[in-house]
Amino acid sequence: MIKKLSCHCGGVEAEVSLPNGLKNFVRCNCSICKKKGITMVNKIGLNDLKITKGEKLLKLYQYHSKTAKHYFCTVCGIYTHHKPRSNPNSYCVNAACLEGVNPFDLKDVPIFDGINHPHDKK
Repeated sequence: MIKKLSCHCGGVEAEVSLPNGLKNFVRCNCSICKKKGITMVNKIGLNDLKITKGEKLLKLYQYHSKTAKHYFCTVCGIYTHHKPRSNPNSYCVNAACLEGVNPFDLKDVPIFDGINHPHDKK
C-alpha cells in the first residue's frame, strides 16, 4: 500500500510505502510528542518514505540528545515525519498527514513511554 502524505498547506508531499498496510499506530508521551498531540505510524523503512514535493520547505528540529530528527513544513508548521532516536534507521510519520486517515477514528492506539526512554537510562 502506498499513501500520499502532505502538510496542511500542500507545500510538502511524500509517498509512504506501507507493505503491511495501516498498522503500527502509536502515540508517545515524550516532551515533544505530548505537545504535538499526534498519532504516528511507526517503523517506516528509510526507503519507504520519498519526499516528492517541497523538500526545501522542510525544517529540521532536534533537541536533548540530538539523535531524533523531527521535520516540519516552514510554511504551515505541520510536523510531517521524524527519525526516532529509538530507531534512527526508520521513520515515523504523522498519521493525520496521510491521505484518507483520520487519527480520531483510531481506537486503542498504544502509548510509547518516551518520558522513560530506554536511551536515557544509565
